[in-house]
Amino acid sequence: MLVKRQRYQKTPQLSGSRPIASTQLSLALVLALGLAGCAGAERTSASAEEVGQAGGGAASAQEAPAVAAVGPDVSSATLFASLGTVPSMGKPGTPKTVTPPQAREAVINAREAMQKKQWDQLEALVPLAKADPVLGTYAEYWSLRRKLQDPTQPVPDAEMMRFMQEHPDGYLSDRLRGDWIIAAARAGNYPLAVKLGPVVNSNSRERCSRLLSQHLIGEKVKAKQVIDTFQPNSVCWGMLDQLASSKVVGWADLQAELRAIIETNKKGNAQRMAAIMFEPAQMVQYAALMKNPKKWLAGRKPPRTRADTELVAIALSRLAYGDQREANAAYVESQWAKAIPKKDIEWVWSQFGLIAALNVELNAIDWYRKSGNAPLTDYNHAWQVRSELRQPRIDWSWVSKSIQRMSKRQASEPVWVYWQGRALAAQGNQQAATKLYQSIAGELDFYGQLAVEELGLTPSIPPAPAPLTINELRQALENPGLQRAIALFDLGWRPEAVPEWNYTLRGMNDRQLLAAAELARYEHIYDRVVNTSLKTEDEIDFSQRFVAPFEGRVTEKARQINLDPAWVYGLIRQESRFITNARSHVGASGLMQLMPATARWVAKKIGMTDFTPSSVNDFDTNTILGTNYLNMVLNDLDGSEVLATAGYNAGPRRPVQWRSKFQAPVEGAIFAETIPFTETRLYVKNVMSNATYYAMIFTGKPQSLKQRLGTVSPSPNKRVDLP
Repeated sequence: MLVKRQRYQKTPQLSGSRPIASTQLSLALVLALGLAGCAGAERTSASAEEVGQAGGGAASAQEAPAVAAVGPDVSSATLFASLGTVPSMGKPGTPKTVTPPQAREAVINAREAMQKKQWDQLEALVPLAKADPVLGTYAEYWSLRRKLQDPTQPVPDAEMMRFMQEHPDGYLSDRLRGDWIIAAARAGNYPLAVKLGPVVNSNSRERCSRLLSQHLIGEKVKAKQVIDTFQPNSVCWGMLDQLASSKVVGWADLQAELRAIIETNKKGNAQRMAAIMFEPAQMVQYAALMKNPKKWLAGRKPPRTRADTELVAIALSRLAYGDQREANAAYVESQWAKAIPKKDIEWVWSQFGLIAALNVELNAIDWYRKSGNAPLTDYNHAWQVRSELRQPRIDWSWVSKSIQRMSKRQASEPVWVYWQGRALAAQGNQQAATKLYQSIAGELDFYGQLAVEELGLTPSIPPAPAPLTINELRQALENPGLQRAIALFDLGWRPEAVPEWNYTLRGMNDRQLLAAAELARYEHIYDRVVNTSLKTEDEIDFSQRFVAPFEGRVTEKARQINLDPAWVYGLIRQESRFITNARSHVGASGLMQLMPATARWVAKKIGMTDFTPSSVNDFDTNTILGTNYLNMVLNDLDGSEVLATAGYNAGPRRPVQWRSKFQAPVEGAIFAETIPFTETRLYVKNVMSNATYYAMIFTGKPQSLKQRLGTVSPSPNKRVDLP
């Protein structure tokens, strides 16, 4: 069986050499020559995007220093084969690791059997796969995982014990231990479930199983542990049922959870939570009010019991939905404001505020201000602040009050530290504002950049760390976990490769993380370059965090249609982390994450006659279509990068709708922060922050994020013809 081994789709131009940052050692030279004590290697040609410069700057595109081509493409197999022959790499005379082709084929076939649920075939392949020294444990892992997850089979405790003894450490052992905990708890072996945990890469199902087991063997479990652990899945629902019946979790805990779920409008989960709180007769009433709250409330007398009060509050909160919000609010005020406790009616008003805010309605603040001091979720607290920021004349005292209502933990997040600083500055307390800005100015992100500008400092990038040494690179090359991950990437198995890589990073110091990121760059695994380098705390390498691969060809495509290359790179970094064959859960593909229908439409628009759906991941096709579509969105939105970034993610109609509801111009930062879609809000802030940093790297000059964000002015809603 043949397997496509490319991690990323490459063109001849892309695969001819492996560009590595000038501050790092050439891995190819290290392997080929076994050099010791080198500080780095110069290159003979360069693209400006790849060059980072110590001292907080970067060379300009016109004055980029030379970058040497490393030479012919060297596969990861060649790297591993070279380990035994390079001086000082391991013990002298250590034989090279050789993977028998039949064993690797067995691993590949075992994965296919697992995916097709051909369990007998999988079992037959396990012994053959074990001869693969790198990936041989995966076949047995898939076999054991299937047995652990099958409730009709006995838990394979003896097999699991043997596997753990043979493989005491590693991602697969850790993951299987989590599945073992779940299976043991399901089978009633609660002492074993407690003994096995906790695991490194835990999930809510494993944590809920272990918490329930602790309770059932008599260990003390607190309500806060239960609520903090709970997630809406079958295992956690079972835990919550049991611990609510045992009175570990009380009414107040369940009420807060139910209200938080109702706030997200996830009706199925809400009904499941309600069934734990309410008696069967009350559940009949719950179903009726969720179907038609106004009808259910009609003629009803003020509630007398705790449960009836909660049902009325939920029904009133549901009146916030739909296009009769104003009329329904008047009804609540006149008929129910004094019929239920103040704390409950205040919660109802917070729900009116939230739904109005999510619909970009300026009167959301009226309902939020009526919510008093009602306990809100973090999500709702955030939208109270955002609704204040949207106003044509911002009342900064209310912005400050709204942030003060948050928990200490939430208020300490950089986003709210920044806006609290802005609120204090607007009210004349510049000293306190400065202190807040200084506390987040070191954050290398959207609000850290804005804080730097508020302090009047010159934006810059951190100085490059010292070059990696041969020993540091050798450790990365010889790390078994990284070797496994690279082998998995070679097979195109990202679902297995990414967690294997991430697990291996645990406990690494900054220098080890930089070396691992450099190895990922050498292997063209660009998302691991970025994500690994982002984990460093003190030694910051922007040539990794803001890698700019593909030898200037992205810049070429952008400049052909007068797009800012820094913005395009910033968008690609957020969209796909430079994975050319990336595919999202909604079907978007390639570097610039194009939906199939959008790709076809743009191809037709620009006259790309040779376009086929199968070519969307091709580098040239994807970047030509993506940059052209981005340019169309930009032109349709009056040249505003912040609006176009939102439109690229959420669809070009949405920013048109959002800005049409403003009554006065707003800062680009306020527009970005008040986008009602969580994914798009985070996306826009990340892309704009990325673009500003890339612009610094490409030009070698300070760049203003605030200037890039600009101002968003209200404009009437209009027809948008772009897909």
